[in-house]
Amino acid sequence: MNRIFRRFAVLVLLAMTLASGVIYFTFRLLSGDPLEQIARSQSAGQIFLLEQYIDQAPADEWLARLNKVREVSDVALELLPLQSALSALPSGRHDALLRGEVVMDVAGKAYYRRVDTSGARYIGSDDDVIHAQHLPINIGDALRMEAIRFAVIALFLLVPIGWWSRAHWRDLQALSQVADDFGRGNLAARAAATASASIAPLAGRINDMAERIAALLEARKHLLHSVSHELRTPIARLEFGLELLRDRHTGNDEALLKRLDAMEIDVGELKALVDELLSLTQLDHAHAMPRQPFALAPLLQSCTPPGSQHFSASIAPGLGELHGDPRLLARAIHNLLGNAAKYAQSRITLTAVRDEQLRIVIEDDGPGIPPEARTRVFEPFYRLAREADHAAGGYGLGLSIAARAIALHGGEIVIDESPLGGARFTASIAGCRQRSARD
Repeated sequence: MNRIFRRFAVLVLLAMTLASGVIYFTFRLLSGDPLEQIARSQSAGQIFLLEQYIDQAPADEWLARLNKVREVSDVALELLPLQSALSALPSGRHDALLRGEVVMDVAGKAYYRRVDTSGARYIGSDDDVIHAQHLPINIGDALRMEAIRFAVIALFLLVPIGWWSRAHWRDLQALSQVADDFGRGNLAARAAATASASIAPLAGRINDMAERIAALLEARKHLLHSVSHELRTPIARLEFGLELLRDRHTGNDEALLKRLDAMEIDVGELKALVDELLSLTQLDHAHAMPRQPFALAPLLQSCTPPGSQHFSASIAPGLGELHGDPRLLARAIHNLLGNAAKYAQSRITLTAVRDEQLRIVIEDDGPGIPPEARTRVFEPFYRLAREADHAAGGYGLGLSIAARAIALHGGEIVIDESPLGGARFTASIAGCRQRSARD
């Protein structure tokens, strides 16, 4: 049962219940209590007997006919003092009783009526009240009939609502799946809704939005790819020119040699930036990356950070295998270790364990990352406005590439504070298969 139908069902039942209450109180206000009318209808025979048989007797025979009816009827007919009857009835019914009307007591299955208002039946009859008890009143049957009507109407309302909501819910689920696929990088995902579907206008707008987003991302991809490739040609020319210039210079001009070294470093940085841009562009459109099973422990053991800091690795036995791209996962781990090496003072650790999922933890004893920047550091080209960050170099792409590579394996990276004093990067990946004893 979908949520739309449950909500509609609750609303329909509440609305019907409210409508039933409004109808009851409206009829009660306009024409009296409907339950009392039902009771009066069920007691019509006894009221008719009183009004058309007993009341039609001459004054000297009225009590005799009353006694005769008592003998043959299952209804108990008693004479009560007027004050006793008034005390037994709610104050709102006193006027009707005093006027000589039949006053129903639905709960007691009885009615009250004055013998007369003038004392014409017998001496003191204007001070007596007929109390008829054990009347054939059964409000339960009437309430059951109303309940059956309520249930039938609710059924005839909820069946078409259920049919409509089921189709609507399936369309919404399909639309949600399209949004999920599109969010995971499948830019070809589109909503397929018939023109008669209730979500057709929304599906059309989502498809238009998807077309525009796909076009923008495709244009961005081509731009970065084209620019990166176009930059490689002048970079190669610069490298060739610098080599020729160095070969032709045979003197000992230290200033020129230093200038050439600096230019070669700049060209190398530019070349590395182009390579990083190409890698990021490829990962942004790698939702269908090739996957294969590979052992985790050897891959992690081969990862070491650059630099001279003390590095220790603790890789738990039985990590098992992961279904994915080993080259891509190794790139992510290398990027995280390289980031730690830029800021660590003397120590870097790598820990890998497997419980419900694979967890790879990389820690350092550097300055750490402020809490407000722990999500933004994964954005391309984002760098902290700290002197240490500018001194460390880089382009702000390494962590973006690492986060994207881990996400392609169905995981995520979380940053918090390390007990070593620096930052702790925890990469969690689900779907790790434990290696069997035969492996």
